Order: sequence, then structure tokens, then C-alpha cells
Amino acid sequence: MTEPSHAVFLSYASQDAVAAQRICEALRAAGIDVWFDQTELRGGDAWDQSIRRHIKSCALFIPVISKNTHERTEGYFRLEWKLAVDRSHLMTANRAFLLPVVIDDTREDEENVPDRFRELQWTRLPAGETPRAFVQRVCSLLSPEQLRPSHPSQPALSGTAPMIGARTSWWSKPVLLAAVLVLAALAYFAVDRLWMSKHTQESDRNSTSDCVRVCSLGLDIGKPRMPSCWSRSDAWWTSGSRTAIAASAGC
Repeated sequence: MTEPSHAVFLSYASQDAVAAQRICEALRAAGIDVWFDQTELRGGDAWDQSIRRHIKSCALFIPVISKNTHERTEGYFRLEWKLAVDRSHLMTANRAFLLPVVIDDTREDEENVPDRFRELQWTRLPAGETPRAFVQRVCSLLSPEQLRPSHPSQPALSGTAPMIGARTSWWSKPVLLAAVLVLAALAYFAVDRLWMSKHTQESDRNSTSDCVRVCSLGLDIGKPRMPSCWSRSDAWWTSGSRTAIAASAGC
């Protein structure tokens, strides 16, 4: 089974587990994926291969330096340090990969750390207390794809990179409402135009029918008569004149 890759590899001596745990929790609270091993029994081929895979795939390597690492001349953390330094030699000089931190008053010229560490600036995190500025710096060195949403109960740190999946489309509701209103208005005008068209056609048909009925009143073959609504005093009235009747009725 393939192991997942992690953005940050946290390397420490077992005596510094408590301080390393504080650093790990502060980074994870900001949505940073951290490889933090708490296994006491280290060793064997499987462990060695796992260490190599994680160091090869991580984006940042954070070695935790202390008096404990100074006093221990042998330990698995030294293998981790060596592998990380070897990988850094394959990178360009301006790429940030090694990020040493020191949790006590150990001097930066301490001789029991790799030369590559001494070439870099150390960050002091006494007893593992991790300030917001350090978390923000780690976030700035990682791409958005290497961050994950923080736990809902943990507020996001101001100034950090936005977390994937934590963004909210605050503008989507107004846009959706506007779209619905526009569609509703278009539908209203379409229905209104259709109703007006049908109403006009029906009015035209009624007018034509009225015209025919009016005309039939005065054009009854063989029985010319004047409709009751007309007056015999009208100048155009002529008994039996179908043409005059039709014209005066508008037919």
C-alpha cells in the first residue's frame, strides 16, 4: 500500500518528543500536513524505506536541534538529517527545503550538526512554543496544494495562505438571486406578449363577427330594413341600398 506524502517532515531526537509535538500541533492547526513519527522502536528495513520515501517526497524538512541532539552521537534522526542534506544538494540554491529550528540555547556553531544546517538561519522555538510568525513563514513556503483545511474548531490564522476547501463563495448567492430575477422577468414578458397577441386576435375576430351581424340586418335579401339603432333622417339611408348600409356599418 502506497504511503501518502506529507508537506513537512519533522525530524527530532526521542528526548525532544514533547517539544516536537507542540511544533507539529501548531502547524497542523494551520492546515499543514506534517509527518510526525511517535514510534519509540525504530529500525529495520521497512522503517528505513519509509524514512527515505517521506524525505524524498516532502516539501520542507524541519530538523529539531537541541542539547539532546548534540549529546547523542548516534540516532535515527542523524540518518534523517543526512538523507535531507543529500537531497538538498540536488536542488537549486534558492529553493527553501531545510528549515532548522532550535528549542533551547544551543549555539548555531554547534559542531554536531551537518555543515549544511550551519549555513542556514535557525529559528528559535523555546521548548517547542511556536509563534504565529513561524507558522505563516512555513505556509508561505508551501504551495496551496500542500495545505489542507484546518479543523472547524480551530480558527484560521490571519495572514496565512487560504486553505483548500475552506473558501466560501460569498458572492454566489447574490449572483444566483439576480439570475433568477432576470429569468423571471423574461418569462413574465414572454407570457404577457403571448396573452396580448391572443387577446388582439380575439378582438379582431369579434369585430369581424359584429360587422357581419350588422351588415346582415340591413341586407336581408328582398326585405330591406333599417336597423333599430339607425335613424331614417341619416342622409345616406336609402331603402334597399345594400351598398350604403354596408359602407355605413364599416363592412
